[in-house]
Amino acid sequence: MSFIDLSIFIIYMILMLGVGFYFMRRNSGQDDYYVGGRNIGSWHIGLSVVATDVGGGFSVGLGGLGFLMGLSGSWMLFTGLLGAWLAAVFLIPRVKSNPDFEKFYTLPQIFQHIFDRKVGILAAIICFVGYLGFTSSQLLAGAKLAAGTFKPLDLNVALLIMGIIAVVYTVLGGLKAVIYTDTVQWIVLMAGFIFIGLPVSYYHVGGWESIRETLPAEYFSLTNLRWQDLANWGITILPIWFVGMTLYQRIFASTDVKSAKKAWFIAGLFEWPIMAFMGVSLGLLAKVAFEQGLIAVSQEDLDPEMGLPILLSTVLPPGIMGLMMSAYFSAVLSTADSCLMAASGNLTTDIFGRYLKDKKDRFVMRMSQLFTLIIGSLALVIAIQMTNVLDLMLYSYAFMVSGLLVPIIAGLFWNMRSPLAAMTSMIIGGVVTAGLSMLDLNLPFGLDPNFFGVFSSLAVFLLVYRLQK
Repeated sequence: MSFIDLSIFIIYMILMLGVGFYFMRRNSGQDDYYVGGRNIGSWHIGLSVVATDVGGGFSVGLGGLGFLMGLSGSWMLFTGLLGAWLAAVFLIPRVKSNPDFEKFYTLPQIFQHIFDRKVGILAAIICFVGYLGFTSSQLLAGAKLAAGTFKPLDLNVALLIMGIIAVVYTVLGGLKAVIYTDTVQWIVLMAGFIFIGLPVSYYHVGGWESIRETLPAEYFSLTNLRWQDLANWGITILPIWFVGMTLYQRIFASTDVKSAKKAWFIAGLFEWPIMAFMGVSLGLLAKVAFEQGLIAVSQEDLDPEMGLPILLSTVLPPGIMGLMMSAYFSAVLSTADSCLMAASGNLTTDIFGRYLKDKKDRFVMRMSQLFTLIIGSLALVIAIQMTNVLDLMLYSYAFMVSGLLVPIIAGLFWNMRSPLAAMTSMIIGGVVTAGLSMLDLNLPFGLDPNFFGVFSSLAVFLLVYRLQK
């Protein structure tokens, strides 16, 4: 990478850290740090939601899917569109218009209100573990980009650099800094994709005729996938819109119900088709470049998720490369910072909240920053142990979905408020999904462990609830 590219990248990162420092000086308490003062507009919220949900992990993961299966990989984010719009219609009015929730910061507070404190603490633990893994996936995504772009850079060294930048920036600024910079970061990423990544890569591989001659026809089809692929993405991704802590924080941060619903509609549209097709198209172009010998890596050594960053480092000229890498790293930051905020909120509000409730706002905010620093460091250690961004991200999603989906639906929509049923279903759902994932069994019909975790959770909840009745 040239000196000018490195300079652009460093300046961009310094600006992001500067925004964090600016909001650190303006934040006065938990309302500012965790829910942005509860008065942020729909466009900022919407772009922050999609930046958080898609972010660096899905950007790298989508490139890997495009490399492996072509345009059909875009269906993964179609489940994001469905989840966003279903949440806008059904979930947001239930949460945002409820006066009992108007001072809440986290999802486990809703669990505690609907059921009891023990259920709230268990929900906080599940959220914490899930977002710890999700943060790790984002740091790994950033490190893969860095290692694929800066040739002499080792993956673990890249992880350390990404971890320091993401953690320090988030510790400083809180949610308000996260949301406003997410808006900028998403615009930078989209502009980088549309005006730099796609046209330059398309030209470099020889245009449409060359692409069509290089790849088999199924790469250009939307049916190059099994029904199990779509089902597994759906059961893992769609429900996260009902149990994602980062999303509840943004509901609480919205001005009102109408503004929050508009934000979710905006987010869904950007997920699919816009981001979905751009991500897999770049991965498809990386596959073309690999088949043409433009990516000098053997079939055995090439990680499909590394194909896109290697392609960009090969085809982009000096100056442009720095802008594109800044765009990709901004996507990583936009998700990593939100996940750190979610996990930090679990510790500060749900687990240690009773010990901090009589403390001054400034002290509580400093403790929140300390928790964020500790969580970020732990996420970095986990990321070093993993190799696949998409797997780590989907495992984290699945763990939260299987543990939290059934109780929150039962409590909010069915008015089935049994603490014992909620707790047993959360434990069974999480244990079944985690156990099947670790055993790596050949499950019936090739379905994801999350299917069995969610339905086990539902069966146990209904059984215990009926026995109590």
